[in-house]
Amino acid sequence: MVKSMRLRWLALLCLIAAAPAQAASSLLIWPVDPVIEAEARATALWLENRGDQPVVLQLRVFAWTQQQGENQHDATNEVVGTPPMIEIAPGGRQLVRLTRVTAAPDGQERAYRVIVDEIPRGAPASGPAGAGVQFQLRYSIPLFVYGKGLTAARAGDKRGATPLLIWRTVEQGGLRYLEVQNQGPVHARLTGAELRRGNVRVGMAEGLLGYVLPGATMRWPLPGEAPSQATFLASINGADASALVPVPH
Repeated sequence: MVKSMRLRWLALLCLIAAAPAQAASSLLIWPVDPVIEAEARATALWLENRGDQPVVLQLRVFAWTQQQGENQHDATNEVVGTPPMIEIAPGGRQLVRLTRVTAAPDGQERAYRVIVDEIPRGAPASGPAGAGVQFQLRYSIPLFVYGKGLTAARAGDKRGATPLLIWRTVEQGGLRYLEVQNQGPVHARLTGAELRRGNVRVGMAEGLLGYVLPGATMRWPLPGEAPSQATFLASINGADASALVPVPH
């Protein structure tokens, strides 16, 4: 029986969509925005060790949903990654296949997280819960699977589905948040976010702000110096966008 579990990220989230992911271990992962189109059964993920020591990696796939403004990651057998255990020599590369076992419903997008853990050499690859295996680094790569009749638009290509976002600001516990609801059929990836009013510009994220999955609502804290009646600007799935966001005092 598959047991649900929530992951707490232990190290690094490699989510930048424009270039291969790289961390202190010199492990490169690309692409970092893989998709499985409706007519395909699988997609490829490449891992490259640019360090001077071998690396041992464990690969798992989790279903990804967003509930009550929180990311949730649950064990799944809808998509499998092979091989699940990998050792890569210095300078070596490894091809990983991400294969869907279950098709996404027609016209819908399903979201997953591919988790790649770097395991210290000599440590057991897995064991009973609480065994205390320490991971050196953790990489989290989003994976999207599309049902029949649905294709997401890519940056620079107007064809395909796009997210439909509704923006507002909310206050809770004396703090202010930017809340984004996605009523579209595909996810929204928000990067380079900032608030602007006239010559006043307040950054929220130089790189990734976050994702909003279809039908989900997410929120992010507003900077304390955010101007009122600001314009929110961000790149959405690689395309620039803006919206007037009333910011309460």
